[in-house]
Amino acid sequence: MNGTARIDVSREQVLRYRVAAHGFDRASPTPGVLALGVQDTPHGSAPVALAARGASSGGLERVWSFRGAPHLHRRTELAALAGALWPLDDADATARISTSAIKEGAKLGLAAFRVTAEAFRRTVVEPLGKGEVSTAVSAAVPESLTFWCTPCGARHISGLLFQQAGLFGSVRVGAERGKTVLSPLGSPFPVPEAAGTQDLVRAYLRFLGPATRAEVAAFLGTRPTAIRPVWPEGLVEVSVDGASAWLPESEVEALRGAPRADAGTVRLLPPGDPFLQARDRSLLLPEKDRQKELWRAIGGPGAVLAGSEIVGTWRARASGRRVEVTVTGFDALSASVRRALETEAQTVAEVRGAKETLLRVE
Repeated sequence: MNGTARIDVSREQVLRYRVAAHGFDRASPTPGVLALGVQDTPHGSAPVALAARGASSGGLERVWSFRGAPHLHRRTELAALAGALWPLDDADATARISTSAIKEGAKLGLAAFRVTAEAFRRTVVEPLGKGEVSTAVSAAVPESLTFWCTPCGARHISGLLFQQAGLFGSVRVGAERGKTVLSPLGSPFPVPEAAGTQDLVRAYLRFLGPATRAEVAAFLGTRPTAIRPVWPEGLVEVSVDGASAWLPESEVEALRGAPRADAGTVRLLPPGDPFLQARDRSLLLPEKDRQKELWRAIGGPGAVLAGSEIVGTWRARASGRRVEVTVTGFDALSASVRRALETEAQTVAEVRGAKETLLRVE
């Protein structure tokens, strides 16, 4: 950090800045936010997030990355990403896999990640179902990293460790007939060492900032103390309606000069969209009841972004050759937003390979 004086901005300015940073103007086929990947939960949602930015999934690979969730990342950047996600030390590693299921095993720290990554490499030499891989990896790691599953009558490796170690094992995540299939990456790389985590922190601050250390740590799936050694220099303290956060100094002018987003510019963001990954949810959507509706633990809807504000939720359902898109506004939606929804619903349908679209606005 440096001696630059703290700057004061409003919530609206931050949202305008993030909208511009995320490339919702569709000015580039390769939006910079790919530095954080695009979460693909549920499966098939990531291409919709890319389409909201005028991009496609060409040249991207599906892997388990941040917090063990499936993401699309640039194929050419996977080795560097693995180094950036590798835990910084034993305490960091333990924090990332600390669950009651493997309370003792989590204390192995970095060794838990290394042995699991090596087991992946020995097992996944051809496409295999996730269950088959899990069985083999579970048998290859220390018992303390597994738990007893009564319904299966067998021991399973902790899912949190299993999925976070997948990238370190140089494994891609695909799907066949509704089932998860794991296969070796086309360009494998060695089990990594920690390198480049600071760049990930800076990327979060660039696209989802201004943000606090706690918010960045939550995105990485660890504790704030773990990322203290890689907290970047060259940051500026920003007061957002009185709350302190941090932004790269290089982004200050973009924050101050972020253009006002046209409320008639609408984007349908799927669950897990990078814009929705910000940990300051109260800034994105101040109303608690609306937060609960949008960020459901299971089966959450997508968000309707109009200008720089989330104005409702949406869901899509396939029905034969048609995709039905149902939009529920938090308040009455303007005529310009309704008109824009027709086009955006068609975009969703095209990404999902449908021939027809039916839009319902509630």
